[in-house]
Amino acid sequence: MGIFDFFKRKEVLPPFNLAHIGIDIHSHLIPGIDDGSPSMDHTIAMLTKFKELGYKKVITTPHIMSDGFPNTPEIILGGLAKVKEEITKLGLEIEIEAAAEYYFDETLMPKINNQELLTFGDNYVLVEFAFHSPPQFIDQLFFELQSNGYRPVVAHFERYIYYLGSIEKAEMWRTKGINIQINLNSLTGHYGPDIRKQAERLIDAAAFDFVGTDCHRIEHLMLLQEHLHLPYFHKLGAFLLKNKVL
Repeated sequence: MGIFDFFKRKEVLPPFNLAHIGIDIHSHLIPGIDDGSPSMDHTIAMLTKFKELGYKKVITTPHIMSDGFPNTPEIILGGLAKVKEEITKLGLEIEIEAAAEYYFDETLMPKINNQELLTFGDNYVLVEFAFHSPPQFIDQLFFELQSNGYRPVVAHFERYIYYLGSIEKAEMWRTKGINIQINLNSLTGHYGPDIRKQAERLIDAAAFDFVGTDCHRIEHLMLLQEHLHLPYFHKLGAFLLKNKVL
């Protein structure tokens, strides 16, 4: 090996084809109802970018939380109908459905017991927790969800500060039928190096079930597109993600 071999740049991989994922399960595309898309034009721009990236379907998941975004199924499905109408008018060939991202607060348990939750696929429900303080009664939450026929999906596990450095909780939950979702932009470093490393741990251990964009703005999709050459995106191609069978 010559001395100059040490200075050769590492081989750059081609962009990972997101058509291998095909269906996004976490985004905020319905305009004006949460901290996601601010307008119909922005929503259409995001859906156009999703299609360009290889997605065939988007399951959008507006926030439902009592403090900030007290959305209801009626609000979400009404907004979805307007988006679908615009897609049809424009001839944009991408499917869109809606569920919700449920925040674990005092209003969630009654919704579960009243069978009021918006689901996707085979009765999957996307749930999220506070980022900086671990939730109490989480085992009860999962018990109530599963007892009512729901299949919990924990949103962006890698972003919960209190679990950083260990994926033991994710591995344990999965043995109980609880699904783990990774945000794709965690792999770009968008949320910081510690969260990126946690996402990589989940992939290395195959301790996840779904991936999602958690797209709030078109800039999130553009950032994702810029980083698709990274090795951990290519590692996703080896998994039979549950995204693919929805």
